[in-house]
Amino acid sequence: MDKFTPDFLLGAATAAHQVEGNNTNSDCWAMEQMEHSSYTEPSLDAVDHYRRYREDIRLMADAGLNAYRFSVEWARIEPEEGRFNETEAAHYLDVIHCCREYGLEPVLTLHHFSSPKWLIGKGGWEAETTIDDFARYVRYIIAKLGSGLNYVCTINEANMGIQVAAIARRYMRQMQVQAAKAQAADGTVQVGINLEKMMAGQKAAAEENLKIFGVEKIENFTSPRTPKGDKIVCLAHTAAKAVIKELYPDIKVGLTLSLHDIQPVAGGAENALKEWDDEFTHYLPYIQNDDFLGVQNYTRSLIGPDGSLPTPDDAELTQMNYEFYPEALEHVIRKVAEDFKGDLIVTENGVATDNDQRRIAFIEQALLGVQNCIHAGLPVKGYFHWSLLDNFEWQKGYSMTFGLISVDRKTQTRHPKESLAFLGGFRQ
Repeated sequence: MDKFTPDFLLGAATAAHQVEGNNTNSDCWAMEQMEHSSYTEPSLDAVDHYRRYREDIRLMADAGLNAYRFSVEWARIEPEEGRFNETEAAHYLDVIHCCREYGLEPVLTLHHFSSPKWLIGKGGWEAETTIDDFARYVRYIIAKLGSGLNYVCTINEANMGIQVAAIARRYMRQMQVQAAKAQAADGTVQVGINLEKMMAGQKAAAEENLKIFGVEKIENFTSPRTPKGDKIVCLAHTAAKAVIKELYPDIKVGLTLSLHDIQPVAGGAENALKEWDDEFTHYLPYIQNDDFLGVQNYTRSLIGPDGSLPTPDDAELTQMNYEFYPEALEHVIRKVAEDFKGDLIVTENGVATDNDQRRIAFIEQALLGVQNCIHAGLPVKGYFHWSLLDNFEWQKGYSMTFGLISVDRKTQTRHPKESLAFLGGFRQ
């Protein structure tokens, strides 16, 4: 297989809450600690990337990677509404400088699922005030960090709430038909969620929400989203992009979307078209003039006349109950490129497995698909593997191992896997 040219961004990705540890002012931290939590365990120190980022960046550079996608934690930057933390902003500037020191291009994400706790008390991602709140945060942090950046993702997986809403509806239908099959629904959304625990004890949870957040219903970023909330996310992206371009016109700005390789079977074409519209097409008015789109894909989705179908009986499943299907990435890139004409960056793609040889096989097939797209003339400018480290997979906890590097969480010792060097070997 070919190697990528030197200007191609080949790297790995993380999200602040999943790796940093002790993100005590965020909604996710608060929800992890609650009695009626849907999280299987709290994040606590995570994998201590907040203090060990220099070691982790060096490991990427040593393996041959030339880019690192990471996120700024809004709850660290603005722990109380309108009060910004200069020390935390300086920390992320240090991370950017460290990337430059080791020859890695920093690709910054401004919001990766977790939000300040105070934002949820105002109505979270269903409140129109969030648009201005997000823009204010973006203005502050880009003024601090923008001089060291060429790429900024405003919002990670802007469509996640819509996907969670759809899977929640599907889950409830399954519960009504056959409760024993409900758990399988978790595997059709590309984030670590625990729907069974989310649906249980809702009354008691509402009382606790009121005590912790001041609202009965938590509208965090990965909550099931209404059409109104979906538009708020889009407008928050638009506002953030305007701020970034005002401050640093040359920074390339985009958002990322969670995209399945949607494959219709007999009688499923109409449903598949609707599914693709929900995941991608209806976002085009808000993103069509962006500099790039972050494509995030992990698997395919089979669609029949009655909607989503279970994975085939003979399919290999990952720890997340996804079908092991690296071919999906090429299919999604080609599909997206039909309508989005800006640059494309694969901002997440990977597999949860404890078998690193299967991870290597996944990477090889996925990168072959990326190269096929480049050879076909598509503007694919980068690939970021998810994830750099085995980390905190949200409500699923630490049991899902996506990383190119394993971590002994008792000592926080890093153990690079063979897959890290394998990925780095695709650079010229």
